[in-house]
Amino acid sequence: MARRIACISAFLLFALVPAAVADGGGPNPGLMQGWTGVTGPGQPSRYVTLSTGRDTFLEAVRRSTGRVINWRPLQGTWGVPMVANDGTTGGLSRDGRLLVLADWNPPRQGALRASSRFLLVNTKTFRLWRRVTLRGDFAFDALSPGGGTLFLIEHVSGKDLTRYRVRAYDIAAQRLLPRVIADRRQASWVMQGYPVTRATSPDGRSVYTLYQQQGGYPFVHALDAVNRTAVCVGIPWRGNQQALGSAKLRLDPKAGNLAIETRQGRTVFTIDTGTYWVSRPVVHEAGFPFALVLGPAAGGLAFLLFGLAFRRRIRLTVKPLLR
Repeated sequence: MARRIACISAFLLFALVPAAVADGGGPNPGLMQGWTGVTGPGQPSRYVTLSTGRDTFLEAVRRSTGRVINWRPLQGTWGVPMVANDGTTGGLSRDGRLLVLADWNPPRQGALRASSRFLLVNTKTFRLWRRVTLRGDFAFDALSPGGGTLFLIEHVSGKDLTRYRVRAYDIAAQRLLPRVIADRRQASWVMQGYPVTRATSPDGRSVYTLYQQQGGYPFVHALDAVNRTAVCVGIPWRGNQQALGSAKLRLDPKAGNLAIETRQGRTVFTIDTGTYWVSRPVVHEAGFPFALVLGPAAGGLAFLLFGLAFRRRIRLTVKPLLR
């Protein structure tokens, strides 16, 4: 009888509290409670957390019908981790067998959290498979396709939570790996910025995140979730980056490119995912229309030189900008 009452209460809570998003600082967008939760390509269910104030209900909701098909209570405040400010969530392995939840324990202003906790849940049985507790201020970033590696954002400054490092936690070995996951050209640097949006390859191996960086160039962090490596791609954006706040990433695996699009669907930059070469399909409104004035041949040459100058500028400036 008690179990039935609890189940009904959880269902009513799901119906009456459609969304509660905990705001996070810096590159950590926070946790999602209620709303859409998290799911994956081809997965029949989505997973939603609902807070009762002191405790949390985890529910599996059938996508086709909206019915709650499984649930369990959790002590404390837990949520589905968000990975970008547009509300993109993560935490579910590509095969749908492992779900990662994060705790909500905001730090005091100007300070880092002393410890961070995560729950690893078996989605088939809804049993807690493992608890992960780490010393330091960490947030969820990504999960390897097979669920063997947990990628984390490590905050390194309480005064500036936009400064961070990407770390890897070996789930089988139950240890945080010492090496920072970063571009080899900047392995010792501290990254800085806000995650705007994310795109992931169908196999879950390649994870692309667009970051805003006020006072510098935006960039795309390209994570190889299998080899535990990353590449940072600077974007030659001019002017105010607020327009990037509503941008989207569109990945075309067949064509081998990643497009940065405006809210209206206009492509402003394209990245070759094999070479990480950045190209601009259209000239920005602030750009000079060389092709119209000089003619097709001369205009093409001028545009090529213009692009090379930008590329050289990125190489020269991206290191100090990402410190």
